[in-house]
Amino acid sequence: MANTAYANNFSLQSILKKDKLNGTDFLDWYRNLRIVLKKERKLYVLEQPIPAPPIARAPHAKINAHRMHSDDALDVACLMLATMDSKLQKQHENMDAFDMLGHLKKLYEEQARHERYDVSKELFRCKLADGSPVKSYVLKMIRYVESLEKLDAPLGQELATNLIMQLLPSSYNQFVMNEIDKSLLELLSMLRTIDQNLNKAKPMDIMMIHKGKKK
Repeated sequence: MANTAYANNFSLQSILKKDKLNGTDFLDWYRNLRIVLKKERKLYVLEQPIPAPPIARAPHAKINAHRMHSDDALDVACLMLATMDSKLQKQHENMDAFDMLGHLKKLYEEQARHERYDVSKELFRCKLADGSPVKSYVLKMIRYVESLEKLDAPLGQELATNLIMQLLPSSYNQFVMNEIDKSLLELLSMLRTIDQNLNKAKPMDIMMIHKGKKK
């Protein structure tokens, strides 16, 4: 049983070691780190600094809790350093896990903020031109929505769905008024069907106009 647990933990840690933190992938690295530490019951190390050492006559429970926190923090710090490139290792090798994460967040939060701005700008600029294929439009919107989620700025399903529908041409209005509870993929399927029906109707409309003129 112990060997199995060790193998599972090693396998999880290999996720981090496969693509080391190099300054361009902090959010992905941090997400994977939290997954690993949650499995190993050590996530609290990133959320709480090591408390001050207890006094000599403190209860054994308090002394043991401090020792366990210190040991876990050392394990996490070593794991974090082992999953960074050499440049970042040198910058952080004398920090504990809690301080290390705080410093990394300061380094890369500005980068993430710029990325969120660029992605959201492209998302809000999207608008389906009348007669253009709806599939490529919705897929592009979904990619932007997923990118924002990876950058810790999720729109949520309802807001993302509303945004996609609001940027459709007016020819879709009568079909999508009551579809705000659909997932993005369900919305894509529905809009493709509507698109096909609209395209089929256009030749008939043109024929009716010509007939009217002839009369």
